[in-house]
Amino acid sequence: MATLLRSVVRPLCAFRGSPGPPAGVPLRAVSHGAGLLYPEHIPTSLLQKVLLAAGSAGMALYNPYRHDMVAVLGETTGHRALKVLRDQMKRDPEGAQILQERPRISLSTLDMGKLRSLPEGSFGCAYLHFLDVNKVSPDTRAPTRFVDDEELAYVIQRYREIHDMLHTLLGMPTNILGEIVVKWFEAVQTGLPMCILSALFGPIQLSAQNLQLLISELIPWAVENGHRAPCVLSVYYERRWEQPLQALRQELGITEPPLRVEGLV
Repeated sequence: MATLLRSVVRPLCAFRGSPGPPAGVPLRAVSHGAGLLYPEHIPTSLLQKVLLAAGSAGMALYNPYRHDMVAVLGETTGHRALKVLRDQMKRDPEGAQILQERPRISLSTLDMGKLRSLPEGSFGCAYLHFLDVNKVSPDTRAPTRFVDDEELAYVIQRYREIHDMLHTLLGMPTNILGEIVVKWFEAVQTGLPMCILSALFGPIQLSAQNLQLLISELIPWAVENGHRAPCVLSVYYERRWEQPLQALRQELGITEPPLRVEGLV
């Protein structure tokens, strides 16, 4: 029993003690040591993954702001959904190029000077405005650790790194209501169990008034847009900075939200 417990706890100890690779380093299928498929990879058995998933789900539901636990939940439960997303990207020319080039989104890879020089109404200007207003940084995304396939590890890393761009496209702030709406869109788009759980259980924290707005207006809008839009992981956002935000929304079939969510908590 002691040996079993040690084998289960070991990945968590490695997870807590590892600082993560630089955000600009692409994930590649090269040797990174015994059994490691990419930087920060922590190989785990099926039993370890089940226990990690159960523990991270409990912590994430208790405290949705434990982004590290949300990340572990996504990695340990998302294998099937990630394969579907990977295949969707491969069938799309732009998505296939992303998989080949493995771009990363971080302060070290973004040309902030260029973004600040873009005209009002452009996607890049809107994205920078989102970062500034909500005081968030692309460098806060956790590195992938528990996905035992380097290509799928990149897919979930890409999903995390475009999260703020989805906020920008959907016009959603980072308050609780805005995050839940984005999770409903992501749940439809990705099929990731982590997104589905967050979408279903996140509303528990809402007031009765905001819950009514979510159910009657925002969830139907998010679900409709999620179904209508093509795979959002197949968009090379870094090459769309100059594109007008409204034109990109129109291309993806994303409509304006039915109400303003700023100020609603």
